[in-house]
Parts: sequence; C-alpha cells; structure tokens
Amino acid sequence: MKKKFCLCCFLLFLFSFTNTFSQVTKAPPRHEGEGPWPQLIIRGVTLINGTLSPPVGPVDIVVEGNKITNIVNVGTPGSPINDSRRPKLKPGGKKLNAEGMFLLPGFVDTHAHIGGQQAPNAEYVFKLWMAHGVTTIVDPGSMNGLQWVLEEKEKSAKNEITAPRIKAYATFGQGSKEPISTPEQAVEWVRQNAKNGADGIKFFGAAPDIMEAALKENKRLGLRSKMHHAQTDVGRWNVLNSARAGLTSMEHWYGLPEALFNDRTVQNYSLDYNYSNEFDRFGEAGQLWKQAAPPYSDHWNKVMNELLSLDFTISPTFVIYSASRDLMRARRAEWQEDYVLPALWDFFTPKRGSHGSYWFNWGTEQEVEWKANYKLWMTFINEYKNRGGRVTVGTDAGFIYQPYGFAYVEELELLREAGFHPLEVIKAATLNGAEALGMDKEIGSVEVGKLADFVIVEENPLKNFQVLYGTGAIALDKNNNVVRIGGVKYTIKDGIIYDAKKLLADVKAIVDKEKAKANYKITQPGNK
Repeated sequence: MKKKFCLCCFLLFLFSFTNTFSQVTKAPPRHEGEGPWPQLIIRGVTLINGTLSPPVGPVDIVVEGNKITNIVNVGTPGSPINDSRRPKLKPGGKKLNAEGMFLLPGFVDTHAHIGGQQAPNAEYVFKLWMAHGVTTIVDPGSMNGLQWVLEEKEKSAKNEITAPRIKAYATFGQGSKEPISTPEQAVEWVRQNAKNGADGIKFFGAAPDIMEAALKENKRLGLRSKMHHAQTDVGRWNVLNSARAGLTSMEHWYGLPEALFNDRTVQNYSLDYNYSNEFDRFGEAGQLWKQAAPPYSDHWNKVMNELLSLDFTISPTFVIYSASRDLMRARRAEWQEDYVLPALWDFFTPKRGSHGSYWFNWGTEQEVEWKANYKLWMTFINEYKNRGGRVTVGTDAGFIYQPYGFAYVEELELLREAGFHPLEVIKAATLNGAEALGMDKEIGSVEVGKLADFVIVEENPLKNFQVLYGTGAIALDKNNNVVRIGGVKYTIKDGIIYDAKKLLADVKAIVDKEKAKANYKITQPGNK
C-alpha cells in the first residue's frame, strides 16, 4: 500500500522528539494531608451534590478509609443539630466540624496538562489544582512522556504524592519510530498504546482512513479518546466524522463550526494566512463561528442532534481563549503576581515562538470579533446541555495567561455566563467529568459507596463562584471593612484532608523562591 503524507502526523512525530515538557520535575513525596482514618465524620455541612439536587443540610457524611459509607440528615437550617440522629464516632476516628460550610464532590478537569517548559515543576501544578478542589485530571497527550505520566499516576493513586488522581492519554503517534501513514500502522500503534497502559488517545488530525482505523480500534479496545481538530486536517475530518468513527469527546470548539458550514467548505482564511503564525491562527479563529449555520437553523439542529444521538462529550475550555476577548483583564488578574512562576510569565508574554503568546498587534478589532464568537459558541454549548448533551469542565491551563487552578474556577464562571444554572455548572465539573472518563461509579457525586473526594468551602459557591478562587472574593464585613471571603478551605481526596490554603501558600513559596533566584519581578509587556 502506498504511504500518504500526513502533516499533522508528521508534526506530532517531530514533536515527540523535540518537546521540552520532559524537563518537568516530578512531585516530591507527600508531606501534606491528614488521613485516611478508619472513620471520618464530616459534621453539619450543607451538601451541594453533582446530581442537580438542590443543596441539602445540615448533614453528617461518614467515610471509612477512602469510601463514603453514610450520609445522614441531622437537622434543619436555623435549628439546633439533632444529636440523636448523628452517627457515632468510632475509636480511632476523626471528626471534622463543618457546620455552616458547603461540601461539593471533588472537581474533575478533563483537559489538564501537567506543566511544561513554562511550568517545569509538577509539585507547583498539582498543588494549584488541589488548592482549588480539583481531585481528578486528564492529562491530554501526556507530553512529559507517557511513562512519566503513568509513574505519577501510580504514585497519586497510592497517595504517595500530593496530586489529583490522573488519567493519562497519549498523543496519537507518540513514541512511533516513524510517522504513521497507513491504517495498518495506526491500528498497530493503538494496540501498543493500550498495552503501554494509556487510558486513551488525544488526536489532532490525520488522513480520514487513518483516523477511522485508529478510532475504531481504540473503541474496540474499550479506551476513550479526545480530539483537538487542528485546522491542518479539519477541512476533511470534522467533529461529525470523529463522532461517527467512535471519538468519545472533543476539546475546544475546532471542528464544530466546520461541521456546521452550509454555504462553504472551508474557513474564510485571509489569502496571506499562515497556520504557523499564531496571530493569524488565533486572530482568524475568532471569526469562525459567524461563518457557521446560525443558531437553531435546520443544519445547526441536525448536527447537534446527531452528536447527541452518539452520546458525544464536549469539553469547551472557554477559559483558555478568554484573554482573546479581554486581554488586559486576563493579563492583570490579581493572582498573576503571587502565583505565576517566572518561566510561566515569560511564556505568556508576547512572542512569536511560544504557543498561545500571540499578543503582538492584538487590539480592539480582535477582541470585538472574539466577543461575538463567544456568544455563538456559548449558545451551542448551552443548548447542547439543555438537550441532554454531556458538557465537562476542562481548562488547558498553562497557556494564554491562564495559570493552573485559577483557570478552573474561571471556567465555572464562563459556563454560568453561557447560561448554565449554577447547579448545572457543578454537574459539569463533577458527575459529567466522571461519566466522560467512565468513572461515575467511583467519583462525581457524593453517594454511599463512592470515593471520598470533596471540596469544602465556607461560602456558598452557587451564589458566587468567585469564592472558589484561591484569592477569594471581595466583601464588606459588619463594620463596613473590605475583607476577603472564601477560597477552598479543605480539599479531600481518598479520605485524606488537605488544607487548601496551606497548599496555596506552598505554591507562593515555590514562586517566591524562583523569583529570588533570578531577582525576577513581573512586569507588563513592553515595560522595563
């Protein structure tokens, strides 16, 4: 069989030998967290579950080891706790008083790269996630090397490191001795990937026969898959092609507008466009949704209904493009000063050589286009949810002025902006993420028999998601003084209680140390 040239496969093949993600330092042995205990009782908390249930409380939640064993209603709001209902603490058990607080299932980030050249310290990344309640992540592409990620995955599963539990997806073609150019090679690689222990595959694009062969074999093996439909191949293979062939989820939006085209077959590229020029790539991406079929039109509905029929998952990652519509807001976010590593800040700064650092010549016209782009994109995602489609929370943090952890909370805010009820946002962040990973029997909601993964916060996040940011939200106290409220108080994973604010303080110490080494000070682009 004659071999075909595939640009995406060739670029990924080169990447596998030249990527700089392998510089990431592994997380140190765990020194944080208390537990697990033979029994842990969380007392008097208000439960905000991932099932669309309204808040319920006060309840006592009983954990034995790392499993939930009981959930008991112990009173009504505004009345004293009914002690007769309370489960008894066993010898050697631990009681955590959470009266007046709110408890949610642990958060799932379905698109979470474990650092890179811009954040070469896994401890930094893991603690930012855990400080914001993220207890499970998917590393899409395992760009530190699959074996590297699998080793961290095993340590996290044993709680030997302070880290979320990890699902490792390998980039299609990763580790191949030559670019994949035939369906037979694709099938062979997919089988080997499963033998290597990967949880799934991350695709960018390939020739249609190669994509179809790889996806069908991956599905046959029972593994999951995700895809960023890169512009270099989306003209001949969009989201509908992928979903029909067995892709289980897509990231971002690439491939969706192309499936919605009804008066064209290709994006309206400028005639001097170059995909390798990131200003071209991201600038014109902000004009893409207006080229698609309008909301609720026949073709728009037809595409949506087919994706729904295929039980297809969408991880929109609104947050990773949000700077495109308001660069100054993203660049000046209050957490940048204290929680962004020098290497990460340098990576964010405008330059031609770093992915997502496309801020040269960015201005009013680009931001206006992107604001309109978001309205159309959000309309599709909200309606997909309304019709029963699965939408998850993913961030792709570490790029485009989005640090880890903080980006997760902003994604919740953006889903709210898209039209999700706050309870629907929590479901996307928890149970939907678990279902997308095939883990809904283990995580995603607070139910007897599931793993003890929780987020505990002192303020009601349904009223204001900003209380989940590590920096908290602004409020006035009873004396009319400006104060900070919120920030996750405890992140619990596998029954182990972590002081979320202490984890965030550890991150600041890591950043301060790196700044001191180089006498580094964050400055705004163009300022000395």
